[in-house]
Amino acid sequence: MKKTFKLEHPKIKTPRIVDSIKHEIKKFLKKERSKNLPADAKYWSFDCKVGQTEETANKVPLLSLTESIDDLVLNNAKSIYVELTAKGVATIDEND
Repeated sequence: MKKTFKLEHPKIKTPRIVDSIKHEIKKFLKKERSKNLPADAKYWSFDCKVGQTEETANKVPLLSLTESIDDLVLNNAKSIYVELTAKGVATIDEND
């Protein structure tokens, strides 16, 4: 998922737009996690980037993605760019 969300709308207030962004992210995560894992993977992991634009986006952990969005809103950002990439992760067996 690579998407730029605009935070300005003539009729919709910013907190409602932010809620819809977070909801869309949750829907995407749920959809990706329901897909079949690759043969060598144990679970899904996600690479996340967030910023005002694609060029200024920084990597963030999935757990702090919503905090990063809230920080951008507090800093009066006009738009938010979110990039989520799913990847299957195989755990390393300690007995090897």
